[in-house]
Amino acid sequence: MYHAMFEPFTDVDWSFFGWLNEGPLTLSLFLHTIIVLPMFWIYFQEKKRLENENQ
Repeated sequence: MYHAMFEPFTDVDWSFFGWLNEGPLTLSLFLHTIIVLPMFWIYFQEKKRLENENQ
């Protein structure tokens, strides 16, 4: 049987956790958007602040 990477969400009652469990990439994309990308933003923000403090 062929499994597509993205399939339509077919739960009768829509739920956030059901959506996260829908496909192989859904949880990864969600976590990277919510956690990893802001970490890069905070890192560069703090790096800039420290460089300005040292001058």
